[in-house]
Amino acid sequence: MKAPPLLLDFSAPRMRVTLLGMVLLVFGLCAVTLACLEYRVMTQRHAGLEMRLADLTRRAARNPAEVERNVRLSEEATGITRELGTPWTGVLADLEAAAKSSEGQISLLALEPDHEKHRILIKAESKDLSLALDYLKRLQQAHSLRFPMLDSHEVVAEDKDRPVRFSMTADWREAP
Repeated sequence: MKAPPLLLDFSAPRMRVTLLGMVLLVFGLCAVTLACLEYRVMTQRHAGLEMRLADLTRRAARNPAEVERNVRLSEEATGITRELGTPWTGVLADLEAAAKSSEGQISLLALEPDHEKHRILIKAESKDLSLALDYLKRLQQAHSLRFPMLDSHEVVAEDKDRPVRFSMTADWREAP
């Protein structure tokens, strides 16, 4: 019995290049090239957005005069909003109705709203104190005013008719 000869070859056989291998190689190179181009486009877009952000940040840094002007305009807008929120139509209608009931013997001198407290200060004048108290009673029945109270009164001695000047406060109801 004779053993077959042993052939030792330590180098691997060379693989042959096939058409499928070449197509896959070209496809892979194209994919890598497209990925590199996409990366470059995204990098440029990112740089452009960074520049726009820096520009907007620079523009947003306002000068103090402009900030002060905006604060002043905001405060004015808040005041106007408060003024518009006062239910003047109902309050004035109730004041007028109460004055008409007194047959023209009550004269309103001033109305001063306090928007923070929803309160109104009424300054008026009447022929005598009883008319002023009747006026107060009529205002206590008004729909737009709550808790009308007589704060002060005085007889005007310098006037020949000696009228009574009085001041009242009342809270106004919010319009529904």
